[in-house]
Amino acid sequence: MSQGARTRPEGSGQPLSGAYDTALLDLDGVVYAGGNAIAHAVESLGAARADGMHLAYVTNNALRTPDAVAAHLTELGIPADSSDVITSAQAVARLIAEQVPSGARVLVVGGEGLRVALRERGLEPVESAEDDPVAVVQGYGGPELPWGRFAEACYAIARGVPWFASNTDLTIPSARGIAPGNGAAVEVVRIATGAEPQVAGKPLPPMHRETILRTGAKRPLVVGDRLDTDIEGAFNGGVDSLLVLTGVTDGAQLLAAPPQHRPTYVDADLRGLLTGQPDVEVTEKGDGFRCGGWTATAGAERLELSGDGEALDGLRALCAAAWTAAGEGCCELDGGKALARLGL
Repeated sequence: MSQGARTRPEGSGQPLSGAYDTALLDLDGVVYAGGNAIAHAVESLGAARADGMHLAYVTNNALRTPDAVAAHLTELGIPADSSDVITSAQAVARLIAEQVPSGARVLVVGGEGLRVALRERGLEPVESAEDDPVAVVQGYGGPELPWGRFAEACYAIARGVPWFASNTDLTIPSARGIAPGNGAAVEVVRIATGAEPQVAGKPLPPMHRETILRTGAKRPLVVGDRLDTDIEGAFNGGVDSLLVLTGVTDGAQLLAAPPQHRPTYVDADLRGLLTGQPDVEVTEKGDGFRCGGWTATAGAERLELSGDGEALDGLRALCAAAWTAAGEGCCELDGGKALARLGL
């Protein structure tokens, strides 16, 4: 195992809102789901802001403009300005602008967020492959995006026009459950053309660069619900992360996480910003890990858990046992019984 592979969640002796200058918050599954605020989000973010933490909202969803996102947050009771919002549309627009002439036409397969971001970079959004675009950009367009938009992208790509994607999240949380995301739509075009897009969104570097350029964060904390975008993006950017369990990631996925998907901290929801984080310690015999009243060990076939206390402490101890056993791979030990005991 190479140095730097995380083997346990870290502790923090002070509230995370004081340990970091900026929270880079994912939106879907962290702050809201299906347009409604997630439990404890409004109060927690207000308290973090009062503690002096800068709040920035970083989303792979390219559908809405920063103005629209900020207005929605404000309606939910989370005061925000458009400058507080960073989207994958902005990141991909910068990526395109660095490769094509100013004023160039770009075929858009997506929503208004992409069009506004392209105009901000001096590019002209167009609707058809017959408009002589020099690039194609694809972003989440909502459930009503017409099928014909994919055909326009395919026609242009077949002519050799470079293809860009805001992000490749296969799913997106909604009020009714998990729905197809932009990544699913990207696969439609990929299958039809055999082409590969340049991707800007989390977890890739263009999104992290866009976020730092726009926020000026010196000691940021990425806060997210997805291991393969939020947490991996923090890993790629070399910054710390907090996973909250209000979105798509469950306990089993967390225990099986490879190094690039292992968060610095784990908590139930955004109240985790307002507290310190408990230490996970090696047991006296060196054969397990203890957090709070729980002790976790890695057996021959399964993860074992003993003790009692807060469920999250048990999960943190299990993470340490699983990640240590896995090294640089994914833990294949069965953690189902241990997680069931925690109610996770």
